[in-house]
Amino acid sequence: MQLDGVLFFPVTPFTGTGEVAEDVLAEHVKRGVDAGPGGVFVACGTGEFHALEPGEYERVVAVAVEATAGRVPVLAGAGGALPLAKQFAAAAKQAGADGLLLLPPYLVGSRPEGLLDYVRQVAASTDLPVIVYQRNNALFTPETAVEVAKLPNVVGFKDGLGDLDLMQRIVLAVRSTVDKPFQFFNGLPTAEMTQPAYRGIGVELYSSAVFCFAPEISLAFYRAVDEGDTAKVNALLHGFYGPLVALRDKSPGYAVSLVKAAVKQRGLDCGGVRAPLTDPTPEHLAELEQIVAAGLELV
Repeated sequence: MQLDGVLFFPVTPFTGTGEVAEDVLAEHVKRGVDAGPGGVFVACGTGEFHALEPGEYERVVAVAVEATAGRVPVLAGAGGALPLAKQFAAAAKQAGADGLLLLPPYLVGSRPEGLLDYVRQVAASTDLPVIVYQRNNALFTPETAVEVAKLPNVVGFKDGLGDLDLMQRIVLAVRSTVDKPFQFFNGLPTAEMTQPAYRGIGVELYSSAVFCFAPEISLAFYRAVDEGDTAKVNALLHGFYGPLVALRDKSPGYAVSLVKAAVKQRGLDCGGVRAPLTDPTPEHLAELEQIVAAGLELV
């Protein structure tokens, strides 16, 4: 499985009483796929994977698969405690997903060898292609990244750590050692802010939370980066992405809740976030609306 283009990470809509709003999710995914992403990553970070129980998770993945209708690949998040990660992987397979994004295990420190064993066991439990996500407590060395990349169904490595020195060494080590198609991803929050730097070390794919609510902006930025249009890239970084990141950094959890709020502001009522995340304040919602309007003006 080889991906290309902007990667769409939909939110998981909830009703006013807290259940998954499956009809809203289907509409959200359909609209996103109509805009032309390279893949759909459902029930991942932006989709509040951490807040879903396994039954809900399987339904969320199934709805996304049905709404996508085979137009692009659908990958689902999996992770947490080892037995649960295997359970989520099986549920994703049952729901028709094309692959997995393996999120970090439960928040404990571990040696790289332990993390490698975690990935090995989850990957061995499924025949789905697996992309491994480095962030938080899931920290790989170049040596363990190579061993991960050698696993038969591991097809990619996504970085949410932001250590470009380490990531460059991982890219070089894997590409010089592993003889199979293998893709690297920039998975930092609001990845567009760092994508020019990641592209410089050979990482061209990235996740785009902005695509959820403003595919026009997301696609315009992608084209500008791809075509080397530095003026357009800088205009969007200065006039939209920079202010969005500044707002995002005002509160923990805003990397998810601002995205969900922006989806609502643009006409699709996807509800609020589940605890422990919190919805943006009225002041921040007004600022968000102004930032998105400025971004749309730029494209």
